[in-house]
Amino acid sequence: MPNTPSLIAKGASAFALGSSATDSDATITESLLSAVGYTCQVDESHLDAVTALSGSGPAYIFLMIEALIAGGVDHGLPVDVARDLALHTVSGAAELVIKTGDDPALLRENVTSPNGTTFAALESFRSEDFEGTIRRAIAAAAERSRELGAG
Repeated sequence: MPNTPSLIAKGASAFALGSSATDSDATITESLLSAVGYTCQVDESHLDAVTALSGSGPAYIFLMIEALIAGGVDHGLPVDVARDLALHTVSGAAELVIKTGDDPALLRENVTSPNGTTFAALESFRSEDFEGTIRRAIAAAAERSRELGAG
């Protein structure tokens, strides 16, 4: 399932081949999907997880961007400045992971000074089980994908 960033050739898609598919089918499918961004082949049993992660994933990031903008505005930034900073922060962070190949946890640790501002923010996230919330959202989307697939 291609996601909405495919509209600007920055999508993330995965595909599975049926039992009668050929290598040629795989090549054609990969060629078509890669025209609109990143693509990979997965086992069919993983398609619900793919839908939950990358199909629905842009909405999760959009929600995060909305919250970043609102947080900036809450602390006095003009909305246009908050929006630009949020967008470039998200884009830059993703690009840093892609370009360096570093584990996101390492990059997060590198920017987190002991008892600094980032540390305080991450502690707030941890106290609200931010990671667990994201993981539960992906589980809910995967379950709904299974339900929809079952008819």
